[in-house]
Amino acid sequence: MENQASPVTVLPDLSAHHQTSLSGKDQPGTCLSEALISLDNLRHNLACIREVTGPECRIMGIVKANAYGHGAAAVTATLEQEGVRDFGVANIHEAIELLQEHRMQPDSRILAFASPLEDHLELYLKHDVEMTICDHETLLLAEARAAALGKRLRVQVKVDTGMGRLGVSPEDASALCDAIDRSPDLEMAGIYTHFAESHKPDGFSARQLERFRQVSRDYENRTGRSILKHAANSGAIVSMPSARFDMVRPGILLYGCNPVDGEPCLLPVRPVMQFQCRVIFVKPVASGTTISYNRTWCTTAPARIATISAGYADGFHRTLSNRCHISIGGLRFPQVGTITMDQTMVNLGNNRSIKAGDTAVLFGWEGPSAGEQARAAGTISYELLCSVSRRVRRVFI
Repeated sequence: MENQASPVTVLPDLSAHHQTSLSGKDQPGTCLSEALISLDNLRHNLACIREVTGPECRIMGIVKANAYGHGAAAVTATLEQEGVRDFGVANIHEAIELLQEHRMQPDSRILAFASPLEDHLELYLKHDVEMTICDHETLLLAEARAAALGKRLRVQVKVDTGMGRLGVSPEDASALCDAIDRSPDLEMAGIYTHFAESHKPDGFSARQLERFRQVSRDYENRTGRSILKHAANSGAIVSMPSARFDMVRPGILLYGCNPVDGEPCLLPVRPVMQFQCRVIFVKPVASGTTISYNRTWCTTAPARIATISAGYADGFHRTLSNRCHISIGGLRFPQVGTITMDQTMVNLGNNRSIKAGDTAVLFGWEGPSAGEQARAAGTISYELLCSVSRRVRRVFI
């Protein structure tokens, strides 16, 4: 299939969330549950993003939440090989974890998006991680800590233009930026914002964009120098070209999913993860047989039921019960009964070709997409990718 990466090479797993070391005999399909990670598809997706943003626009690889479950160290290493030098994580602890697992290129930078607590400030200085500043109180604390350690701290100002989560208000942004510029212990490295509904370029998003443009324009006019500006996440990369500024922050697009599940993606990205498990048991059942906890499904005719080796503890949501399909042997079969912690049941109907040991694809390039399963679960593909649990072995191909 077009999205199938080939040939297969098993690489050392650099993910902190992987608990099984690989050996020479290990190949995809040998474990009870595994996530195949196609680094070729990751490279392809990066190329798709670069094609629309152009060569002058920097790309920040968003590798928070263990790179959306894909393995932050391996994803970062691959993106660095392709020239990416900016990376975004949720907080200082994710940054430290990444630095411990992967030796970054000397010119690579990590920005932690969370507003820091006071007892975390020293960690930013120790590990040379860029810090987000949203208020004057944090600025004063950071300045004092940097002065005490004799180090200069690189910071970026987050402006809340309408997300309502983190950031300084547009009205107070100028004063905050000026205070940073006056400090001998802080270095202004950038200014950014985040859209609340980036897939809708008009209306509220347009107002957010104008607020951010005004704040950054005022700063540059006042200081007479340019500053790194970034606002576009995956949705805005596609829908709001004017929001790309100096750098963009692709997350879900890098991992091959549309920012809006159920709508056609304007970029031909490919899924980077295939979540799969094994058929461990097949049995014939009579008409009128109920399946799994609470007897939520009952056969209306004789059938063959396959039990597969993944459940909600692996990250296959219980809310998908009786609402989704599983791909086995290139065929799709309905999932039936309540999904359990470790196992899930599939109705094979009268199919007799499926047997124990076969691979069952929960989502990926050989089965339903993460977006398709997310819609069935009443959630988004972001959550499904991040939910693939620690006990699912990552295999980089």
